[in-house]
Amino acid sequence: MIHPSRTVTTTVAALALCACQDGSGDPDLAFGPGQADVPPPGAEYEGAAFTFDTIVPGIYHARGTGNLVAGSNGTVVVNDEDVLLVDSHMTPAAAWALTRELRHITDKPIRYVVNAHFHFDHAGGNQIFSGDVEIIGHPYTRRMMEAGYAFGGRSYQTFVGTLPDRIQGMRAALDTMTDAGARAEAERQLRIQEQWLEADAAVVTTPPNLTITQQMTLFRGGREIRILFLGRGHTEGDVVVYLPGDGLVITGDLITGGIPYLGDGYAMEWAETLLALKALDFEVIVPGHGPAFRDPARVDQLSAYLRDLWQQVEALHGLGVSMEEAVGRVDMSAHDVNPNPQAGVSTVAVRRIYELLNGTEEGHEIGDDGP
Repeated sequence: MIHPSRTVTTTVAALALCACQDGSGDPDLAFGPGQADVPPPGAEYEGAAFTFDTIVPGIYHARGTGNLVAGSNGTVVVNDEDVLLVDSHMTPAAAWALTRELRHITDKPIRYVVNAHFHFDHAGGNQIFSGDVEIIGHPYTRRMMEAGYAFGGRSYQTFVGTLPDRIQGMRAALDTMTDAGARAEAERQLRIQEQWLEADAAVVTTPPNLTITQQMTLFRGGREIRILFLGRGHTEGDVVVYLPGDGLVITGDLITGGIPYLGDGYAMEWAETLLALKALDFEVIVPGHGPAFRDPARVDQLSAYLRDLWQQVEALHGLGVSMEEAVGRVDMSAHDVNPNPQAGVSTVAVRRIYELLNGTEEGHEIGDDGP
């Protein structure tokens, strides 16, 4: 269980770096085995790509600064002789930037990469890690990536498929700007989005090469690292990384800074999985998006939200209400987990539950029984 009375000090290490195309600007940044030393397409950026929040000594929460599009957070676990990384961000450029900036913290090689689930923003950087790095995930994560759902499925199309149109809109907006400061910032943001598009085009889908169905435990020096599947939730194959000796659990998108993306989720089972998560003995949750936190009530709040969402949508479905009408009739305003309760429930969430109730969910053909 979570211990809300304990405290953890968090500090931020901001790195002032310039990612030169040939990497020659920082001769001290020697890359270890398994880490690419050649910048991939789209890896040019100014300043720092990440801040590294110290959760406990030797464990860092890597969050994007916005100078380069990173996608998910990453968590860096520095062991006695090596490093374990949870999630590789959304492109090889983002993963390369992380490994490069990590040289300012440790010169130990990355030996393990864990994919919390199959979504593009958590597994898009896998390819920069060579064959001597173990990339760990659930069998479902591997199957979904092999089948093309990471970089072609619903979540990818929702967030990346519209990127070319958004870039075109940003270019058109520049033509109307007269304020020099606003125009300079808009041009900077446009460059970042264009580099994201370039980086995304360079992705080679690289599934986990080591899979677990329930639990895997690594002992790295004096640290115990448990990789656990607690049940279906954000996807069919979410895993969490639990470090009992350090008092923390790394959750991916099982719980985030707000309402997680629901387009591939299993709302009612997700609510139960969160209760299994809470039963672990830890102090801090390190999420896939948003800052780390210690408030155990947030686990209960999201669990209650998901349970209520499922029950309301299931009732409307049973009455023969169309999915489109159900979106407007579901009322989730009573739940604190929603930062904007007046915004209502997302169409994606209701559509997903209708698909599950109808047995027509995307990707269900590669579930537990295989292709």
